[in-house]
Amino acid sequence: MAQIYSAYEISENGFNKVILEDESNSTRVEIIPSCGAMLHAFQVISGGSFLNIIDSYTNREDFENNAESAGFKGLKLSPFVCRIRDAAYQFNGKKYHFNKLYPDGSAIHGLLYRSAFQVIKLHGAAGEARVLMEYNYDGSDSGYPFGYNCAVEYKLEPLQKLTISTTLKNPGPSSIPVADGWHPYFTFGKKIDELMLQFQGPEIVEFENLIPTGKLLPNKDFLEFQRIGNTVMDHSFVLDFKREQPMCTLMDPASGLALEIFPDRIYRYLQIYTPPHRKSIALENLSGAPDCFNNKMGLEILESGQEITFSTKYKINSSRN
Repeated sequence: MAQIYSAYEISENGFNKVILEDESNSTRVEIIPSCGAMLHAFQVISGGSFLNIIDSYTNREDFENNAESAGFKGLKLSPFVCRIRDAAYQFNGKKYHFNKLYPDGSAIHGLLYRSAFQVIKLHGAAGEARVLMEYNYDGSDSGYPFGYNCAVEYKLEPLQKLTISTTLKNPGPSSIPVADGWHPYFTFGKKIDELMLQFQGPEIVEFENLIPTGKLLPNKDFLEFQRIGNTVMDHSFVLDFKREQPMCTLMDPASGLALEIFPDRIYRYLQIYTPPHRKSIALENLSGAPDCFNNKMGLEILESGQEITFSTKYKINSSRN
């Protein structure tokens, strides 16, 4: 039986949504282009009912009021990831300072997470549904006066696979520093303490006040499946791509559901954050470490006219299918 895919737009709860749907398997992805190309839902059947594994905002008002305080849920991190210490860095001999600051004085999670992406193409056919969106950053923040193009493509494929690719293009006359990432929070509808986690991160980035010191330390936790329990994390791990994919798996032993994450090698780092409410966990694919504009850990330099693509894949498995 051929799988039937569709791609369409709807308005709901104040959001203009893009829907990618695999009708034959009751799999549905919701994206909010106008809110930083946000991943709003990845919905599957579990125990005879629908389960959204993405922890997101209830409506547009919730997003507008709480995008930052609720933890940047599901949002695009560009042109930098996590924190930049004191919101300042040097590039090509010149010092830059961001206008958009976090309460602790850092710049955090980039400049595009509230940006309105434009839908360029919607496509649904046998075998896949996809959407292509783009945003042209105009260099309006003095901390990043470099215009660039950010194109994001979501693609839903068979076996409940969702691939998200980001392509950055530098149309300007000079080189620019870039890093890329995503900030999704995953949930199985229960406290994360009950879930199992495993990832291929044998090294952890040493932090001081959430800023890397430049040292990498050995990590022995969660290299094999381990119950999260009361573990508290806000850490960055270096992924080892010599090990077998997936690079990260989050599993609910009770339902048999598992989320597998398959990043490309350019997403070198996995940031893991356990929010105080413990209803979800942030598993963030990052191309660079926090403060990489200063410490150069994973920093990419995009020359004039060049482009670069970052891609990751999420797959939902069930041991009870």
